[in-house]
Amino acid sequence: MAWTDERIDKLKKLWDDGLSASQIAKELGEGVTRNAVIGKAHRLGLKSRPSPVKADKDKKKAAPKKVAKKADKQLVTLLDLTDRMCKWPIGHPGDTDFHFCGKQAEAGMPYCAGHCAEAYQAQPPRRDKRQQPPRTIL
Repeated sequence: MAWTDERIDKLKKLWDDGLSASQIAKELGEGVTRNAVIGKAHRLGLKSRPSPVKADKDKKKAAPKKVAKKADKQLVTLLDLTDRMCKWPIGHPGDTDFHFCGKQAEAGMPYCAGHCAEAYQAQPPRRDKRQQPPRTIL
């Protein structure tokens, strides 16, 4: 299948008319596939159209995640932190509501008691590892 000037003009016209890539492929015929139409349209720089998959506006959007914070309490930012405050990050650094815990930190630790318990977990002893008696070297 070769892209002649005639086929390219027909592709541009059908694309501007709003036909789908599958419909254009059927119109062009002779072994032209949907993917060939999409590829050629991309290479020609034809304006992109919204995806029919994403256009389903009837579906409800996912409910936004609720952030556990008090409305009257101001969020603790990086500039607000002191050495006595819990530095546990809450949220994603790119989000507008990203902040730090800010509670009283445990002595010598960067986190409050609750976040220390989450961050520093003791590893249980392994059952399969037996203590070997010390070897004597002769």
